[in-house]
Amino acid sequence: MKIVSWNVNGIRAIIKKDFNRSITEINPDILCLQETKAQKHEVEKTLSPFLENYQLFVNEAEKKGYSGVALLTKQQPKSVTYGMNMPKFDTEGRIICVEYESFFLVTVYTPNAGQGLKRLDFKHEWDIAFKNYVKVLNAKKPVIICGDLNVAHQAIDLKNDKSNYNKTAGYTQIEIDDFSNLLSEGFVDVFRHFYPDKIQYTYWSYRFKARERNTGWRIDYFLVSERILDKVKDIQVLDQYFGSDHCPVAMEIDL
Repeated sequence: MKIVSWNVNGIRAIIKKDFNRSITEINPDILCLQETKAQKHEVEKTLSPFLENYQLFVNEAEKKGYSGVALLTKQQPKSVTYGMNMPKFDTEGRIICVEYESFFLVTVYTPNAGQGLKRLDFKHEWDIAFKNYVKVLNAKKPVIICGDLNVAHQAIDLKNDKSNYNKTAGYTQIEIDDFSNLLSEGFVDVFRHFYPDKIQYTYWSYRFKARERNTGWRIDYFLVSERILDKVKDIQVLDQYFGSDHCPVAMEIDL
């Protein structure tokens, strides 16, 4: 099973940038998209070319043109839920959870701590809630988490660690600790497990030719329950694909 996660930074924008060809080439069994920036009907219309082969599930933000996630799957899930059942967080359309026979898959677009860290407190509350949410799922059956978690966990995960530390959203000690706390609940960062010393980014700012210079961050992840880590066959950062300020990440797992 190949699962692909991609922050598309606007589904209606990326569809004009060879998105259909890219997805046809990658050919995922499950495709998880973050930051769709569209309402449900707009996502459905935009992704209609895929609906012959995939079922589509969409979670939208109340605020138009903001946040949002979508999930396309070839395999019928047992159940689908949206959000964490917490109104404070669920109005931003950031989570879809699909349940299969042997695992849960959660795709997530974690809040950004914001310019000047103005949403850092909100993000910290979110991180605690999300950790508790997936902890409950993990007690029932194994969990795969994928998406843009908006944090670089270690210095190797961003280009300029010293100049960004405790100043920039995504690399404060609070966010780093929150991510460590999430892993401590029985999850593994799959890419870093397979490639402990590899410098690999998944996000580059549109400014200052960041992608051309590879001045980036690794903030897009696959996390899996420790007890299914041995089922993971491979994980790849597909930075040959463009169209967003993030690139897709693909994980193959035998479940």
